[in-house]
Amino acid sequence: MTDIRTRTLLRSDELSCQSCVPKIEKALLALPGVTAAEVKFASGRIEVEHDPALADVDALVKALARTGYTARPSAF
Repeated sequence: MTDIRTRTLLRSDELSCQSCVPKIEKALLALPGVTAAEVKFASGRIEVEHDPALADVDALVKALARTGYTARPSAF
């Protein structure tokens, strides 16, 4: 069995304060297959390292929606 990980970049324009960061990171890290999550508050950039077979981009976006934030895949 091979461990396949990918890095996905998301963007959210709804980050209103620094306290959003741990809430978002915690929600993402709770997903099976997510091994790292880092939120850049100033830019709204969210970097997620994950196994796409266990947590695809849709699952990442839905996890953020459950915490009250919208996000979309990003190229930056």
